[in-house]
Amino acid sequence: MTEAVSRPTLEAVAARAGVSRATVSRVVNGGDGVREPLAERVRRAVEELGYVPNQAARSLVTRRHDAVAVVIAEPEARVFADPFFALQLRGISKELTAHDNQLVLLLTEGRADHARVARYLAGGHVDGALVFSLHLDDPLPGLIRDAGVPTVFGGRPGWGEDSRAQDPGVVYVDCDNRGGARAAVRHLLDLGRRRVAHLTGALDQTSAVDRLDGYRDVMAEVLGESDPLLVVESDFTPSGGERAMRELLARCPDVDAVFAANDLTALGALRVLRASGRRVPEDVAVVGFDDMLPVTEQADPPLTTVRQDIEEMGRLMARLLLQGLSDGRDRERTAAGAPGTPATGVILPTTLIRRASA
Repeated sequence: MTEAVSRPTLEAVAARAGVSRATVSRVVNGGDGVREPLAERVRRAVEELGYVPNQAARSLVTRRHDAVAVVIAEPEARVFADPFFALQLRGISKELTAHDNQLVLLLTEGRADHARVARYLAGGHVDGALVFSLHLDDPLPGLIRDAGVPTVFGGRPGWGEDSRAQDPGVVYVDCDNRGGARAAVRHLLDLGRRRVAHLTGALDQTSAVDRLDGYRDVMAEVLGESDPLLVVESDFTPSGGERAMRELLARCPDVDAVFAANDLTALGALRVLRASGRRVPEDVAVVGFDDMLPVTEQADPPLTTVRQDIEEMGRLMARLLLQGLSDGRDRERTAAGAPGTPATGVILPTTLIRRASA
């Protein structure tokens, strides 16, 4: 049987560098107070010996775990079927990896999981949390706040039973949902379409509400008001888009344009239009929202849509959280209890991408 190879110890690094164990510990754990020539000797000894810090011991010193929880308030089946989540997770993962942090993925299948997630976060396993796809009556923001975990949210606040979850100090990243919706509807009207319908997203989410408001803004501005028969509620899924499009055609057979709340909803609408004999864009023009390339470029015809940079939103969420954690450590070193920079929201711009569907 092969003997286990012993790992280099902190003491071995100290002996190699000719310094004390405490000096090695401060350098390895990012502490202050070590002169640069000594720190360089320690770093060289670490590299020569292949020393890997013990994470548990390091956490006791730094009070950091170098791990971030990503909480998606959706069931597993939804998360792994929707490319939106893959793009956002890719952005988050890239940013965390660049800063040597681990990603811990937590999903919520139902209300029973909320308490489990809150317990995990309160248990000190991670340094902070990134939370997105929240619903309007979601208790997670309040539970996470009570857990005392630094958090950045994906999406405009407006969710949560506890009004304190809507505090102006909440840090969040979102896109200009309302402005993007306006651009989509104006484009359809500029094409000469007048029976412009909207297939909404799930209206218990702020992104869907904002896109519906953007649609209503332009319809009221151009036509005086929007026809309630031309708004059909959906749920951000292809099957929801199919169901909503069938309902729309039954209500308003003369519809000549559709703004769908996301690309997956638009994909479902395109299937129903094709099955009903409607030509796109000749009979009905269609615009989506997101610009998820696996969906938009493979749609038939390729989908005109509103682009939001989903991957960059994920990276920015992670960047804001890590910056907040770093700022917090700096404040602890220099002035414990000193107020930090007020947390804010970041709204990223959207762009209309024109393809063959409109």
